[in-house]
Amino acid sequence: MAIDLSKLGVTSEPSRFTISPERALEYASATNDPNPAYTSGKYAPPVFAVVPAFEAMGKAAAATIPPEAMLMIVHGEQDIHLHRALVPGDELEVTGEAFNVRVGSTGTRVAFRVGCADVKDGSPVLDQYATLFIRGMSDGESGGPDKPDHTFPEAARENKVGTYTVHVDDDQTYRYAEASGDMNPIHRDEAVAKSVGLPGIIAHGLCTMAMCSQAVLALVADKDPARLRRLAVRFSKNVFPGNDVHTTLYSAGTRDGRSLYAFEAVSPGFGGDPAAADVIKNGWAEVDS
Repeated sequence: MAIDLSKLGVTSEPSRFTISPERALEYASATNDPNPAYTSGKYAPPVFAVVPAFEAMGKAAAATIPPEAMLMIVHGEQDIHLHRALVPGDELEVTGEAFNVRVGSTGTRVAFRVGCADVKDGSPVLDQYATLFIRGMSDGESGGPDKPDHTFPEAARENKVGTYTVHVDDDQTYRYAEASGDMNPIHRDEAVAKSVGLPGIIAHGLCTMAMCSQAVLALVADKDPARLRRLAVRFSKNVFPGNDVHTTLYSAGTRDGRSLYAFEAVSPGFGGDPAAADVIKNGWAEVDS
């Protein structure tokens, strides 16, 4: 069982997605984000970017990954590049493609690229890369270009900016599922979660990423989502309802008029175990200065 490399770089037929004001606000609420930029209807949250990408990425994955491997998939990384802020009412043209394959001894990583452009004038709105890890698939060959890097620069640890905390409510996963469209039962059904080896329901990784975006905007961007140009994470451990997510941000210099930041997030274990786990690693943010 292996990935067919001939599928790489094959762009899907474009589809259209309109950011409705109601859904943008629902997404902000489902991630416990009271930012006035969202509650006023001026902007949609930056991680809402995953919602218009969901269908295109699903189609690209279905065309690339063998059906028998689908149950072995975990979400490894997400990397969102924003050309401008997301605005309720935007109509987007969405395309997706399998971008690269990296085969390892314990599994295979497949990265997908999804692009969104403004229907009115064709200008790019955002690009994002989602990396899926297929456990146990070690056959086949690697292929495709490297995706953008967001490795945590260790030297940045000397430049701590601060820590920001968001609570994960007991009903968080149900609200996020409705707002995002991600209905995976491991986030809503305890029996299903336990059947695949989890101790209980886990939070969506992208919900955790949205909570990290709150930290970036609050600590270094005056809560202005229009200044955020890139947000990338690696999902490393599970987050459980009822716990806090603590995101710590570090300054990593500047480049091309942007301030660069590395971050990571920790959260207690299942049932409130006080031993915090590293739930987000290799966090990266780029903010207009």
